[in-house]
Amino acid sequence: MVLRNRVALVTGASRGIGKEIALAMGRAGMRVAVAFRTNKLGAHKVLSDLRAVGAEGMALATDVTDPARVKDLMEAVTKHFGRLDVLVNNVGDFEWKPVVESTVEEWSAIITSNLHSVFYTTKFALPIMRRQRWGRIINLGAVGSERAFGQAKISAYSAAKAGIVAFTRSVALEEARNGITANVVNPPVIDEKELSLEEAQRLTDARFPVGRPATGRDISEAVKFFASEEAAFITGQVLNVSGGWML
Repeated sequence: MVLRNRVALVTGASRGIGKEIALAMGRAGMRVAVAFRTNKLGAHKVLSDLRAVGAEGMALATDVTDPARVKDLMEAVTKHFGRLDVLVNNVGDFEWKPVVESTVEEWSAIITSNLHSVFYTTKFALPIMRRQRWGRIINLGAVGSERAFGQAKISAYSAAKAGIVAFTRSVALEEARNGITANVVNPPVIDEKELSLEEAQRLTDARFPVGRPATGRDISEAVKFFASEEAAFITGQVLNVSGGWML
């Protein structure tokens, strides 16, 4: 995969799936901007791990629900690295609550965190990528989002993730002639213990037909493929990385 020296920006990269994506990009030879909101300690640990694999990185505190701060984020990345090749939108708040109990503010917060943030980052990344005539936008959805799959008690989250699929496909159509692709990777439930792939392979999980729990590493490898030159003819697609869950 021809990724060496390209620049990736990963949001929500101080822990969990975002951390694994940032590290996968670094191992592939990319320079990585680690965006975080409050977890400064975690972000700097990711930077340390990037340096350990020989990758250049920077950590940037931001709030992707604020368009002004997103604009500043893009300017900081391009000022430091000189370009932006890959945008990975990983941020998305989650809450279990039925519709009748949800407040207007809670609904708005979930939609803004998961969907509006993707619009903001994409809007300010596209002019940079257009100038380069090359770019990759990879958005994190949720298993089943391409089918507008509903689930009780996560109505706002489900609606936002389905919206991400439609938005991504629209961007794919608009930007295809500019050398920019846009795709969605759908993760399943990931263990909050942040299991390594080796640890997960020693466990069993009946929810997944493959027989083991999912890890951030599983998701990061799919994201890395969409970021590659080899994926240049793939755009507007949704990939469920779910071990057969919810087929």
